[in-house]
Amino acid sequence: MKLYHDDKKLFTIIVLIILLIMPAVFSYAQTVSELQNKINQKDSDIAKLEEEIKAYQIELDNLGKQKSSLSKSLKELDLTRKKLNTDIAVTQKKIDKTNLKIQNLSYDINDKEKAIKNNLDSIGLEIKNTNEFEQSSMVENILSNDNFAFIWNDIDNMVTVRERIRTYTVELKQIKGALEDTKKITIAAKNELTRLKSQLSDQQKIVMQNTNEKNKLLKQTKNSEVAYQKLLKSQLAKKEAFERELREYESQLKFILDPSKLPGSGVLSWPLDKIFVTQEFGAKTGPHRTYTSGHSGTDFRAKTPLPVKAMADGTVKGTGDTDVSCSGVSFGKWIFIEYNNGLSSTYGHLSLIKVVEGQRVSRGEVVGYTGGTGRVTGPHLHVSLYVSSAVSVATVPSKSCPGRILKQPIAAINAYLDPMYYLPSYIKN
Repeated sequence: MKLYHDDKKLFTIIVLIILLIMPAVFSYAQTVSELQNKINQKDSDIAKLEEEIKAYQIELDNLGKQKSSLSKSLKELDLTRKKLNTDIAVTQKKIDKTNLKIQNLSYDINDKEKAIKNNLDSIGLEIKNTNEFEQSSMVENILSNDNFAFIWNDIDNMVTVRERIRTYTVELKQIKGALEDTKKITIAAKNELTRLKSQLSDQQKIVMQNTNEKNKLLKQTKNSEVAYQKLLKSQLAKKEAFERELREYESQLKFILDPSKLPGSGVLSWPLDKIFVTQEFGAKTGPHRTYTSGHSGTDFRAKTPLPVKAMADGTVKGTGDTDVSCSGVSFGKWIFIEYNNGLSSTYGHLSLIKVVEGQRVSRGEVVGYTGGTGRVTGPHLHVSLYVSSAVSVATVPSKSCPGRILKQPIAAINAYLDPMYYLPSYIKN
């Protein structure tokens, strides 16, 4: 009869515990479910905005095929602004989504930490029970108890306790491992959040720059197509004059190229996430392209500002903006990086510079954003590559802009290299 009452009492306690725990568990499950629904909604919003971005990019690509005119330039600036604003909206949605993921992971961490505490408490209790039994010896237990059934029952209980401790320990290790994995995911999510916030700040700066470019163009042309064409003609004349000056200056620099000191092909990584070459380096002379004539680097398509990445580990040896001294004749905003493999590169025509002279950079690190500064007919990324020992940041007195001094990387003609030889293999679409 006593056993029946004890079982009834135990059943009542279990029911009460379940009734107390259920609302908390249900509330936690509901919160996690709500967070997941919000995350799914952010994914849906991001997908819609990315479709808008694709539509703007198609318009910009089609516009780029048209002849240069004031209306075309103004429309390009307007479309770029709209695309940038949509980019900003996407980045903000990604920030919101990442914050929700971090919140969800925090719930998961709390849940696992509680499970670890419960298991530790259980292990402590089982160890205490074992210690209480083992405090008296087996002989003392036998001598103090006439009923051997109770003794063997106690021995069985001790074995059971030890099995439980072993089970709890295994569970504890599993929960600890899961907790460590969750914390790693949380740290990665927080790092992604930092990156997205930095990207958002960059995009907002570029929108302001885009607005200023439009206002400057309208001020220069007074919304007149005739004035715009006159401005283009003047810029082209200055550009051609500067290119002649620079080539004459660099051709006088003496450098003996030792190919054996250069790294092998494919040692660099792409400077952009999506690659489309719009203009190749130099001219084909024998098995390789050289800078005997033609273009001083490789141009990559970038209609709207895109993140530009370091092609290898190295050090930023200089940054600048040639438009400050002589607008529209050279690199515009540029970054010069010396890599650890004997090569150096210049990124030209940028809209935003994110690094400073002397800064160490890692392969794949964002150093700036593409743009349309300097001597361009449209936004793109220009990459010049050199032998490190034969290039440096120098100043050049400009005849095309009398009285002005231009600061930029300068190298001997034969120190220029074909970027595509050192980049991953490329198949033109």
